[in-house]
Amino acid sequence: MMGGIQSYQDIIAWQKSMDLTVSIYGLAAQFPKEELYGLSQQMRRAAVSVSSNIAEGWGRGATGDYLRFLRIARGSLCELETQIQLAQRLNFMAPADVQELLDGTAECKKVLQGLIGSVEYQQTQNRVASDNSHGEW
Repeated sequence: MMGGIQSYQDIIAWQKSMDLTVSIYGLAAQFPKEELYGLSQQMRRAAVSVSSNIAEGWGRGATGDYLRFLRIARGSLCELETQIQLAQRLNFMAPADVQELLDGTAECKKVLQGLIGSVEYQQTQNRVASDNSHGEW
């Protein structure tokens, strides 16, 4: 798909989202017990969704599918960010932990947006090259 990347595990956005997920799991475990199946579970699912969608999109092997799954991952990051802010409002996390997670989501979004832009650019270049090759002998 992209030069120098042999697997989705080589993608920095995937690596950063995996790190963020580990942080989410650690902090969500400290939520009140009544939140075991509530907000903490939602946060875990949203966090897992980011790296999972990056991997699934990569595995599809088609640029259009890859972009679609990268955009889903970006949406999951926004969902996670909202849930972190809600956890903050509910006083489920210390302010320093909230800031660490919000910094992590911001970094993931930045890297993921760069990846999306790069794949979109590559897709456009391939389309232009394909359009220019039609009818030429």
